[in-house]
Amino acid sequence: MRGSKPVWRLQAAGLAYAFLVFTMACWAGNAVASRLAVGEVSPMVIVSLRWAMVSVLLLGMGPHRLVQAWPELRRNARKILLMGASGFTVFNALFYVSAHHTTAVNIAILQGAIPVFVVLGTVLLQGARVGAIQALGIAATLLGVVVVTTNGDPAALAELQLNLGDALMLIACFLYSGYTLALRDRPNVPNLVFFTALAFVAFATSLPLLAYEVATGTVLWPTAQGWALLLFIALFPSFLAQLAFMRGVQLIGPGRAGLFANLTPVFGAFLAVIILGEPFGLFHFVALILVVGGILVAEVSGRSRAAAAARKAEKAK
Repeated sequence: MRGSKPVWRLQAAGLAYAFLVFTMACWAGNAVASRLAVGEVSPMVIVSLRWAMVSVLLLGMGPHRLVQAWPELRRNARKILLMGASGFTVFNALFYVSAHHTTAVNIAILQGAIPVFVVLGTVLLQGARVGAIQALGIAATLLGVVVVTTNGDPAALAELQLNLGDALMLIACFLYSGYTLALRDRPNVPNLVFFTALAFVAFATSLPLLAYEVATGTVLWPTAQGWALLLFIALFPSFLAQLAFMRGVQLIGPGRAGLFANLTPVFGAFLAVIILGEPFGLFHFVALILVVGGILVAEVSGRSRAAAAARKAEKAK
């Protein structure tokens, strides 16, 4: 039995990688969709309708599950409210607003900040240790974010002038990293039930933002293309990707799973160039090399440390 544990861990890691790669591909598509949505549907309409669609879809898959899990959900109501509001509603609101002020390439690449925030959170809040090699990978990711944020001119940091869309995306990434960290100690209910609760919260907390758009006269209800984009956003980035991400975090933990957000720039940059015809500069290439190199270095280090900890725990038995 003992000899089978390394094999099981390897299989679990492989499954986690598949879930997380799929997630990042969906999120990259979301970055492109956010740019295509400009002029087709306003940001808060996207946020509200995407979670309304997801809520209806989830409710139709078995309301009895919610009834069975209600005691556990009620005990964790405050955490669910905070996770749904910050990780889903506010994150997505900032995400789609940022699309009006920056490019899809930048949106995708700046999501590489999520792993940095997650790892820092595991160290500060959960007492995790970061090895020298893993720190090198994180540093490479952070440098990639700096490169794309400054358009390849790090000296621009001295001027303290940040593109509004880039700044909003970094704030959004910070919020989503908090959601990722919270997944480690989420309520003890099935993924589908937990996600249903979060989707309901996300829809409810998005309504004031939608009301603000209506009150200020900035609301734009979906055109035909807007509806098509909304269906894609609801099914892939909102529904399938979120479930896959939850499972990936369960299998390898938030620190290692968060690092896979570095793959979003890889998919996002190519999709933005192919679908939107956005320019792909040398500084984008450098940033991609840095973030991809960062995830490879940090993940190899993370797996080695996890395996060493498992062996130590096994010997202690």
